[in-house]
Amino acid sequence: MAHIKKSITQWLFLAVTILGFSGFAHAQSDKIEGFWFNDVKDAKIQIYKGSDNKYYGKIIWLKDPMENGTMKVDKKNPKAKLKTQPLVGLMILKGFEKDKDTYEDGTIYDPQNGKTYDCTITYKGPKLSIRGFIGISLFGRTTVWERVQ
Repeated sequence: MAHIKKSITQWLFLAVTILGFSGFAHAQSDKIEGFWFNDVKDAKIQIYKGSDNKYYGKIIWLKDPMENGTMKVDKKNPKAKLKTQPLVGLMILKGFEKDKDTYEDGTIYDPQNGKTYDCTITYKGPKLSIRGFIGISLFGRTTVWERVQ
């Protein structure tokens, strides 16, 4: 009886190990996931995949995080209750869906003016082309972010 329990335990351990490795293979990140410098390299943004399989990005570092002795806040936000939230940790990319090397149907928030724009992200190796626009992509602006090395 002890021999049978030992064999079952060994098989269970082997099965869990195999399943664990196969799950790990599927958990590998997407090519835009990671850390990116904005176009002027005064902020780092972390892009990650949310539980809804969409992509999001938040500010995780500012070159100059302080203003008048306190942490910089989202003072240009149109919502009064959000004007005091710190810029570090602020979600600026929301709801992007992957379509090959392009990520679409998301928005980008610009804390410098408090406005939110429709946005597409195009992966170009160590760079991302970020196109913010109102309505149609023709009327917008593109910036280039670089991967943090």
